[in-house]
Amino acid sequence: MKNTPFTQKHIDLGAKMAEFAGYNMPISYTSINEEHATVRNNAGVFDVSHMGEFILKGPDALDLIQRVTSNDASKLTDGKAQYSCLPNNEGGIVDDLLVYCIEENKTYMLVVNASNIEKDWNWISSHNTKGVEMHNISDKTGLLAVQGPKAVQYMQTLTDMDITNLKYYTFAKGTFAGIENVLVSATGYTGAGGVEIYFEDKDGNADKIWSAIFGAGEAQGMKPIGLAARDTLRLEMGFCLYGNDIDDTTSPLEAGLGWITKFTKDFTARNIIEQQKANGLTRKLVGIEMIDKGIPRHHYKMQDASGKEIGYVTSGTQSPSLGKAIGMAYVTKENAAEGTEVFVAVRDKALKAKVVKMPFA
Repeated sequence: MKNTPFTQKHIDLGAKMAEFAGYNMPISYTSINEEHATVRNNAGVFDVSHMGEFILKGPDALDLIQRVTSNDASKLTDGKAQYSCLPNNEGGIVDDLLVYCIEENKTYMLVVNASNIEKDWNWISSHNTKGVEMHNISDKTGLLAVQGPKAVQYMQTLTDMDITNLKYYTFAKGTFAGIENVLVSATGYTGAGGVEIYFEDKDGNADKIWSAIFGAGEAQGMKPIGLAARDTLRLEMGFCLYGNDIDDTTSPLEAGLGWITKFTKDFTARNIIEQQKANGLTRKLVGIEMIDKGIPRHHYKMQDASGKEIGYVTSGTQSPSLGKAIGMAYVTKENAAEGTEVFVAVRDKALKAKVVKMPFA
């Protein structure tokens, strides 16, 4: 297993550790509910240094990004970021990712899922026919996500950059906690506000940044948070998790990601996805809320009232904020309307649920 720059800190703090995407990661420190509430009401710090980062440089960098991603990166100017995905040749999803415009038409940073770093690198490289300069900086980049309604307030004390007024999906680059060339972005995965802090992992930067962050917020109740609460937080917002809700077999349209699929440009499998839109979808990713007692789990089958199989659960949990069980599932389009009664097959029982609008919270 790989370590992040903070692995030993998590162990020293007594975190429950487990393998995630090949990394030794903190799952929880206290309890999921407590950590979840800390982020929703105050601020929490996630170590997400396992994520992958690629730098693409040169006059043809934007052209390459345009050809391999579904969203329109030509809309990006310096300091702006974009959520997108990498369609495969069949119209499925190689990965979802963030595209950061460091210098318009010249330099971009792509942030990809930890489990897909090698796959994504190989996929993008295979389309790099014009000699775009590519650098995989994943192993030397540290990343902390400070999330929650008070996160920005605490972090602003550590920098002269104006991060208080960072709009969603924008970023600033400058000195943070005395360290130069730190990128601070507002592209959170919790729906609770906050920032993400990217830095080069060298010369003790990780220790300095960790100490400064907790020095700024720990006395006010900010705490380290594990990946388990990160999952419950993102699920309450209806955010997709690669490998659960989207994968190589799901199209962006089926996953409700039509808003990041722009047919105004050419990209991998554009014709397939455009035809899918024209013909109509056969299934859709929907939110479900349990009526009967039980938690929908990944890959549980979905049924209609007659017992006919209509799809499967992709993610599910007991929502700490709502006090009820929620999930996401692919179901046939006939069963995708809000308010539709559906059933989750749990062993030999069919538990009643209903389709609801996302986000849940």
